[in-house]
Amino acid sequence: MPAASGVRVLRKRRFWVFTAALLCSLHAGAPSDPQPPGSAAHRCFCQVTGFLDDCTCDVETIDGFNNGQLFPQLKKLLERDYFRYYRVNLKKPCPFWRQESHCGLRDCAVRPCEGNAVPPGLKYSEMANKHPSCSKPECEVDRPPGAKQSQAAGVGGEGKQSAGEGTHQLATENGSVGGENEQPLNSERGQSQQGAECERAKQLGAVDGSLSVETQRAVLQWTRHDDSSDSFCEADDETCPDAEYVDLLLNPERYTGYKGPDAWKIWNSIYEENCFKPQAIKRPLNPMGSNRGSAEEGDTFYRWLEGLCVEKRAFYKLISGLHASINVHLCARYLLRDTWAAPTWGPNVAEFQQRFDPILTKGEGPRRLKNLYFLYLIELRAASKVLPYFERPGTHLFTGNTSVDEETKRLLIQVLHAARAFPLHFDENSLFTGSKKEAKKLKEEFRLHFRNISHIMDCVGCIKCRLWGKLQTQGLGTALKILFSEKQIENLPDSGPSYGFQLTRQEIVAFFNAFGRIATSVYELERFRDILQHEQ
Repeated sequence: MPAASGVRVLRKRRFWVFTAALLCSLHAGAPSDPQPPGSAAHRCFCQVTGFLDDCTCDVETIDGFNNGQLFPQLKKLLERDYFRYYRVNLKKPCPFWRQESHCGLRDCAVRPCEGNAVPPGLKYSEMANKHPSCSKPECEVDRPPGAKQSQAAGVGGEGKQSAGEGTHQLATENGSVGGENEQPLNSERGQSQQGAECERAKQLGAVDGSLSVETQRAVLQWTRHDDSSDSFCEADDETCPDAEYVDLLLNPERYTGYKGPDAWKIWNSIYEENCFKPQAIKRPLNPMGSNRGSAEEGDTFYRWLEGLCVEKRAFYKLISGLHASINVHLCARYLLRDTWAAPTWGPNVAEFQQRFDPILTKGEGPRRLKNLYFLYLIELRAASKVLPYFERPGTHLFTGNTSVDEETKRLLIQVLHAARAFPLHFDENSLFTGSKKEAKKLKEEFRLHFRNISHIMDCVGCIKCRLWGKLQTQGLGTALKILFSEKQIENLPDSGPSYGFQLTRQEIVAFFNAFGRIATSVYELERFRDILQHEQ
C-alpha cells in the first residue's frame, strides 16, 4: 500500500474511532444505527473501541491491520510442516497439587503422531538425539535425504544448533499424518514414571558429539545462557521419552466440555497467586470466590489495579488477554451438534455473550476483550523485533527439502515485514524503567511469576487444553524473551554462532502458533460482531 494511501486509511479509521466512542458515550443511536443501544452487538462491542490503556494504539487500527493484512499470511505460514508439528510432554505430573483423574471426555484427548505418521526428518532427529555419536548402520535407517546437512543448516546459523535440541531442527514437508493405530493421550494412560529415564535422556542429548569443537562450545554456552534470567518460560525437555510430536492442525483448539471446579482451579491459581494481587483484593466474577462479583468488589479491584506500576498492570492484562483469547476460540469452535460420525463445529453466539456481554458479566466482558488486544500488541511487537534474527543468511528453517525450506523462510520473512510495518507498535521501553536495581528486581519477579504459570499448565486436566495452554504460555514467554533481548538481537553476527541470542525450534513453533491464536481471536471477534448485528 502506498504511504499516502496508508495515511488516508489510518485517518479514516481514527475518524470512525472517534465517532464510535461518541456514540457509546451517548448510549443512543439513530434509527438507521446498525447497533441499537440495547442490542447484543452494541453491548458486547460498544466499549471495545478506541485507544487501549497504556498504549497509543486503537482497536479499530488493529482490526483492520490483522484481518485485512497479517492474519491471512500468518495462517498460511502455520500450515507449513515446520510449524504444524510441536514436540511436547503431556504426561508431566502437576507439581502443585494431586490430580485424582484427568478429563475422560472424547474431545479432551490428543492424538500424537506415531510410527509412520511422524515426518521422516523429525524421526531422524529424535534418533540422533538419543544416540548423538552413533554412526552404525541402524542409525542410518530413518535418515531422510539431506539430513546430514543438519550440522550446518539448523535454526540459528551456520554450524550452530540450539541447545537442548541437538538435531531437532529437522522437519519435513512430506510426512503423512493420522495413522489408524494412533492412541490418544487421555485419562486411561495416566502418568508415567520419568525420573532417572528423563534425566538420562537429557544427558544423552545434551551435546551432539559429532559437532565440531567450536559448535559444541557454542551449544554449551547457550545452554547456560538459556537457563539464565532471560528465559520467561519452563520448556519441556524434548529428549525425554515422554515427549511426543503432535500435529497441531489435527488437534485444533476448540471447546472440549472441560469446565467446572477443576478448570476454575487452574485460572484461580494463576490469578490469585501469580498476578501480584494481595489476598484482601477480590477479583471480579471469581467462580471460586464467596461473593460472585459485586459492583463494589469490582470497583475496589480496578482501583487497586490502576495503582500498580505499569509492569505489574501489564502482567495482569497479558494473563487476562490470554484467558479471553482462549475463551474466544472455544466460542468460535463450539460443538453445535454431537454425532460420532460427523460432529458439527461452529460459532456459539449464546456462549460468546455469556462470557463477554457486559450485562451478563457485570461489565467484565469488554475489559477482557480489550486485554486481548493488548496481548496482540505485545506479540506483534515481538514479531517485528525478531525480524533481524531470521533475516540472517545463516538462519535456516531446515526440513531437508531445499525448495520447501526457501519457501517457508520466504513466507516467514513476509509475515515479519508485515508486522514491522504496523504503524502503532507498543513501546516496550516504557517497562522496567527507573533505577537499574529496582528495574532488575521487578523484571526478575515478572519472569519468575510467568515461569510459575508455565508450570501450572501441567495441572490442566483436559489433555487438549493442556497442549494448547502449554504452547500459548511458551509462545508468550518467547515473545517476552524477544522483547527484552533487543540489544542482543541487534548485535547478532551475519553468520556463525550467535552467543547472545538464540531460539530453539520449540520456541519458534510455540511463538508463531501462539501469535496465530491471538490473531485468530481478533479475526473471530469481527465474525461475532457481524453475527450479532444480523441477529437484531
